[in-house]
Amino acid sequence: MKKEYIIYRLSEDMKDATRIDNDLFTKYDVKRGLRNEDGTGVLVGLTKIGNVVGYERIPGGGLQPIPGKLYYRAFDVEDIVHNIVKEKRFGFEEVAYLLLSGNLPDKEALASFSELINDNMPLEQKTKMNILELEGSNIMNILARSVLELYTFDSNPDDTSRDNLMRQSVELISKFPTIIAYAYNMLRHATFGRSLHIRHPQEKLSIAENFLYMLKKDYTQLEARTLDLLLILQADHGGGNNSTFTVRVTSSTGTDTYSSIAAGIGSLKGPLHGGANIQVADMFHHLEKNIEDWTNVDEIDTYFTRMLNKEVYNKTGLIYGIGHAVYTISDPRAILLKDLARDLAKEKGRDREFTFLELLEDRAITTFAKIKGNGKTVSSNIDFYSGFVYEMIGLPQEIYTPLFAMARIVGWCAHRNEELNFEGKRIIRPAYKNVLDVADYTPLKKR
Repeated sequence: MKKEYIIYRLSEDMKDATRIDNDLFTKYDVKRGLRNEDGTGVLVGLTKIGNVVGYERIPGGGLQPIPGKLYYRAFDVEDIVHNIVKEKRFGFEEVAYLLLSGNLPDKEALASFSELINDNMPLEQKTKMNILELEGSNIMNILARSVLELYTFDSNPDDTSRDNLMRQSVELISKFPTIIAYAYNMLRHATFGRSLHIRHPQEKLSIAENFLYMLKKDYTQLEARTLDLLLILQADHGGGNNSTFTVRVTSSTGTDTYSSIAAGIGSLKGPLHGGANIQVADMFHHLEKNIEDWTNVDEIDTYFTRMLNKEVYNKTGLIYGIGHAVYTISDPRAILLKDLARDLAKEKGRDREFTFLELLEDRAITTFAKIKGNGKTVSSNIDFYSGFVYEMIGLPQEIYTPLFAMARIVGWCAHRNEELNFEGKRIIRPAYKNVLDVADYTPLKKR
């Protein structure tokens, strides 16, 4: 009982100890969540890797919403994707090469890079066995654990020279698909009593193809190309997203690559960052069951109004997949994914559900603007369609967030390499304002 009482007392005391009045942020001009008053992010660094654009500044002050743009090394992602889709080829490896090196590869360089990725996909036997023996109930935790374990098998883990960082980057990008596929198959076996399948990565397959092969063996080319597109769209999102910033903060201390990437995985696991696609998928299935007429705009608007008023669904007042910290009029990733999602829905015979999802997207944006009435322009984000796409491909929810990590490991490595190699680098050390008055210490016998 004593143990429970102490925990209770500590918890009760913590209520007051952790309470900070929001007005104090204004009083001391502290940017809560590193956000400015207009919602933009506080500038904390410089980068050449990615750029996220959703508004432009108006001369004299203020922000003007514009159609969203995402750039990788100054190249418009829409141009990259349109060319890859037009040629019906896989492009994640090309994007990885671009983000890591800063240059677009020619055919020979891309072929050599893809071969190098493929060569590094197999896991050390001990890593493989630890995934199988230690098991685990969350793939993100298994992924973080496995990444830290890779430190043990690296002959030069703490070297932060440019060549060694690039070697580690390539190996991590290569091994993430294998770790995630094996971890899920073990979870499936241990939790659901299903047969355990451990398939080795195959030569001359893309990362997207190899992942689907290792996870479920059979897949269509459209499934693989759609997954490839998702990996491309989530490979990086500027330096300001939480997990990438986490990687840069830890990297600035000079710590090893594996510790830094494990920290990024921990950040991405949070439901406010990497878990949104699961929430959208759950919301969509709830709406499928609770909207009687999937074509009735009034019925949909009424239900969304009740959701925003915290009356139905999970009563959070949120419509998942709507709104973004930077994108305003549109999220270019959502637009690009939507096109392939439409094709995949036709292949899977789920056209009616896709049409319903499109209508939900339109009505959610309209209802949000009407109910909130704050003049803020919102759009759907990539999560609005990604969960439905994963489901059509036949991927379980347990790997939705790990798939995000499988894509974002490219951006994490690129930002880590930049953080450790630019001139004038220094440890990232933000400041916090203490809002307590000085107190006099009372000796223990007088308390």
